Amino acid sequence: MSTKKSPSSTADARPLALIAGPTASGKSANALDLAQKLEKSGRTGVIINADSMQVYADIPILSAAPSEEEREVCEHRLYGAWDGADACSAADWAARAKAEIEKCHANDLVPILVGGTGMYLKVLLEGIAPIPEIEPEVREVVRAMETQTAYAALQIEDPVRAAELEPGDSQRIARALEVKRSTGVTLGDWQQAKTGGIGDEVALTAIVMMPERQWVYDRCDARFAAMVEGGAVEEVEALLARDLSPELPVMRAIGVPEIAALIRGEATKDEAIEAGAQSTRQYAKRQFTWLRNQCPEDWKRIESQNIDVEALFAGLFQT
Repeated sequence: MSTKKSPSSTADARPLALIAGPTASGKSANALDLAQKLEKSGRTGVIINADSMQVYADIPILSAAPSEEEREVCEHRLYGAWDGADACSAADWAARAKAEIEKCHANDLVPILVGGTGMYLKVLLEGIAPIPEIEPEVREVVRAMETQTAYAALQIEDPVRAAELEPGDSQRIARALEVKRSTGVTLGDWQQAKTGGIGDEVALTAIVMMPERQWVYDRCDARFAAMVEGGAVEEVEALLARDLSPELPVMRAIGVPEIAALIRGEATKDEAIEAGAQSTRQYAKRQFTWLRNQCPEDWKRIESQNIDVEALFAGLFQT
């Protein structure tokens, strides 16, 4: 992910704080700490959600969205901003986030992005490739292929992208193949022509929280068990009652399938908790991998659970 800073004074006048990290790494607590310290210094911070599940109003408990008490500390935006019936893509979120950041700057507020959804951050900062709509016939043929067959075809038609993907990554393989067949241009070449990113328009200060993995996994376990006891079951019952498409992101959110199995009598509470905790740990592992490999080198990696936000974001306190 490339996030070049503009050397202009215009960008310097548009501060943007970013706290990234895997789930349960303490991002929200540190964002609140930063907002409180900014308040004491005479500036006002606004926390903006960059988590792909916390955007949905239906699952505040399962997505570990900030509590009402936490939201009273400072203003939070884009939490619960989408109804579960409406899928929120990275491009959808980036457009809204860009507008919120612009509003903050117009009112001399400091936007604080918080989240672990790497693709959201990538699209916001770098922009998105202007890929045309895929021809329906091409999509139908590609999506009907077995993954092994599609991967073999991709190795011939776009060997660079094929080398970057795991042979079993069916979704990304199909996407790369359909783009090449529909447009005649590889996905990598399209991505070189990204537009709409704000990375060059802001003065970004970013940290990536990468605490010890077992500590994060233990927190994942404890948090999911607390969710089940604290209203997550009722949350999923209400979601199931809406009879939404199982393909929607909200229906595939971590914890929803596991608790749905409990509700249907297909799993005991202990089995549902163990399954949900395991899914959360696996998600955290994927986030660790993405953040380690995709984040720019100038984003500070923080391996401790306890951080000094005032020191890390010192530039934000200079008015």
